[in-house]
Amino acid sequence: MLMHLAGRWAPHVAACRHARHSLRACVAVRAKTTELGWVAPENREDVRRVLEIADRAADRWTVVMTDFLSPAVLADAMASLGGRSDIVVLPWGGYQNAERCRLVMGREEVMAEAQAGSDPGGVVALDVRGNFMFDPAKHPDFLGAILGTGVVREKVGDILVQGEAGAQILVDPELAEHFETSLTQVRTVPVKTTVVPLANLKVPPPKVEEMNSVEASLRLDALASAGFRMSRSKMADLIKAGDVRVNWKTAARTSAELAEGDVVSCTGKGRIKIQAVTMTKKEKYSVTIMRYT
Repeated sequence: MLMHLAGRWAPHVAACRHARHSLRACVAVRAKTTELGWVAPENREDVRRVLEIADRAADRWTVVMTDFLSPAVLADAMASLGGRSDIVVLPWGGYQNAERCRLVMGREEVMAEAQAGSDPGGVVALDVRGNFMFDPAKHPDFLGAILGTGVVREKVGDILVQGEAGAQILVDPELAEHFETSLTQVRTVPVKTTVVPLANLKVPPPKVEEMNSVEASLRLDALASAGFRMSRSKMADLIKAGDVRVNWKTAARTSAELAEGDVVSCTGKGRIKIQAVTMTKKEKYSVTIMRYT
């Protein structure tokens, strides 16, 4: 998961290695961040590794970068690192609002360049072209083809599917050459894979639908059933099956209460965001929901 960015950061690292800053101020913070009981069990080990990498960045006065993190792990890692004053943390997935991101971490003095630039490195874009008119490919098809070349998921960021033309994929730069030679087919379609500048990314705008619902409570099953337009009982079944996530964490209870800003995703259905909540004269909740598909 660790990637040293020695070339890009060498001037800053050399200047700072001789500085004598006490690490005592962050000992208490580190003790707290190792307590990860609040993190979902399936994400705990990944978050712990991120914290260990952050410690190395601070101790060695260097800039490091994690692998690509899922939205759930990213959110938990950012929350765990939020109390630290000894390092700067920047999420980067190749474009603004990327879902899968790498975390660039280092002391403020050695991170100045990363903060000033729009591209801190560590991500390249692949253009995967083919004629998918007669054999359409979706996100899982491209991901399957990528993993089929022997690469683990952590080395791959977002996959931007572009209909009949193919897709653009964000990956670790160290694997760009591998993909150019190995990623030659998706489903039954031959493809040509080439590296393109990040500036050439074609990020599709999200399809957003705004809706309003009046509810007696802010329960997850009530708001999610309204947002995804399905019966409350069916939504309850999906929650119990582990197919529903709140802020990228698997929802444990149908009765969990939501709040403004919460994001709810449902496997195969997209996601919704609780945009606003107000009270009606009859003391019910008027909820504005944004659905992204």
